[in-house]
Amino acid sequence: MGVPTLIMGSALDILEAGKPPRVQFLDFPLGFETGPFQDKQTQLEVVRRGLAGFESFTEPGIKPLPFSWDEGWELVNHRERNARSDDTRSPRNTEPQYQTEEDRLLAEQHT
Repeated sequence: MGVPTLIMGSALDILEAGKPPRVQFLDFPLGFETGPFQDKQTQLEVVRRGLAGFESFTEPGIKPLPFSWDEGWELVNHRERNARSDDTRSPRNTEPQYQTEEDRLLAEQHT
């Protein structure tokens, strides 16, 4: 008997590209996958609902969890509007990125 896997994630574009077998999706900002900082009640409920996916998935796919956190997105938007000039991270995009040309070729063979 195998060990079941389940991912709880917030980066829908990455989850869709990776095509893992079972995903519980949360529309929360990255870094806050279980909810607001120090909100233990919400975090516990998110984890409980996420783990319930082990029983509810009958086929591979991505299922959204019924949580929202508008203040979290405002926090991220505020942070981006007030980004420091020394922040050298590249902006996020939806184009696949590969470490090597071989990785790209292998991935494209399986799409």
